[in-house]
Amino acid sequence: MSTSTARTPRRTAKRSPSHSGVVLRLLARRVHFVAGLVVAPFLLVLCLTGLVYVFSPQIHDSLYHSQLYVPDASGTRHPVSEQVAAALTAHPEGTLESVITPSDVDRTTRVVLSVPGLTGSGDGVQFRSVFVDPYTNYISGELTTVGHLMPANTWLRQLHANLHLGEAGRVYAELAATWLPIVIIGGLVLWLAQPRRRKKVTARELLVPSVRGSGWSRLRTVHGPLGLWLAIGLVVVAVGGLAMSRFAGGREDGATDPVRLVAPALAESPVPVPGADAKPVGIDRVLAVAAADGLAGELLVTPPSGPADEYTVAERDPGLPIRKDVIAIDPYTGEVTTRTGWTDYSTTAKLRTLAVEFHTGALFGLANQIVVALLAAGLIALILLGGRMWWVKNPYGNRWSAVPPPTWRQLSRRVLWLGLAAVAVLSWLVPVLGVSLAVFAALDAAINAVKRRRNQSSTQGQPT
Repeated sequence: MSTSTARTPRRTAKRSPSHSGVVLRLLARRVHFVAGLVVAPFLLVLCLTGLVYVFSPQIHDSLYHSQLYVPDASGTRHPVSEQVAAALTAHPEGTLESVITPSDVDRTTRVVLSVPGLTGSGDGVQFRSVFVDPYTNYISGELTTVGHLMPANTWLRQLHANLHLGEAGRVYAELAATWLPIVIIGGLVLWLAQPRRRKKVTARELLVPSVRGSGWSRLRTVHGPLGLWLAIGLVVVAVGGLAMSRFAGGREDGATDPVRLVAPALAESPVPVPGADAKPVGIDRVLAVAAADGLAGELLVTPPSGPADEYTVAERDPGLPIRKDVIAIDPYTGEVTTRTGWTDYSTTAKLRTLAVEFHTGALFGLANQIVVALLAAGLIALILLGGRMWWVKNPYGNRWSAVPPPTWRQLSRRVLWLGLAAVAVLSWLVPVLGVSLAVFAALDAAINAVKRRRNQSSTQGQPT
């Protein structure tokens, strides 16, 4: 009878809202601690490499100044067709792949050629980029580029994305970007909803880091406000990284892109091929048509690869205002046959584009780069503070004693099923989350099983 009476309050408390809130807070503490501890090394690497990569435009301007800039921007520009001819004269073995027009009056024209001897395939194919002074047709320099990226940009981008380990290495970056928002949400729950001894907590205590106190308490009063200030920016950076990732962002058709993340593709169609006497309009006419159609800034012009193919002209300028227009031009009539623009992007594709450009520091220029650099530096500080908090709370000799205990069994069925449904949806949208969560859960269960067996063995070995 006494046993039955003792169990009744526990079942009632389990269903109470206050108890559920305590359990959710404990669950947030466990997720924030364990996931943060596991992904912290990956996040540190991402932050350090990202701090360099975000300033790649300035690095390019310094490394490749003679190729990118003209010595004298006065005078009249030569037609682009003459600049292409100059590049092909220097490389008669080459085939024209594309032309990138200058983004400013002091920039060179980039003529991209396919030449024998270069390697790579798919997105990693190499080209010979010839930089031509538009005022003199003088070749300012040559570089071997991957796609339309400068060599330093390619190297830094691969360092940040995969540590030069290839496709397998991209998983590390996606793992860190996947778990960062979850770790942040768990930390916000702990900081904003944790019970405090005093009834009223001031805004200053929540928002302003404090160095009062000592030990773990002082570290927490710095870690909490700093995380609160950085939370939104870090989530946006993480989403931008996921948008470029292999699994969450690499979806290219309707079957794998149900939320329409990918930008709309230009729907080209074969053009009628006139008689043998017909001559193509040429790149100068194509650029004039593109300018009349409203395209501006740096333009990527791709010539036809066959007699029935079209020219394509795409705007390349990053940042605001968003310029993403792409047109197809009939090479025989000079008429615009197809067009896609920013208005054709789905809402999710627009958000993805904005998040990616913010992530790379290109959305609003140098200010964007500084913001991203500060976010990366702030995240490094949060990781170091969190690691120090764990170290102070948990001596090295007993390293796992401070790991929060499992709490999911204490959740009500309704909350548990809602949580499982949310995890299922997130795992579908972000596959690395589902796989890593399964691995974490299996390791967590194994560790706790070993601990329980040890506790049982020690209990059984004690004299009664």
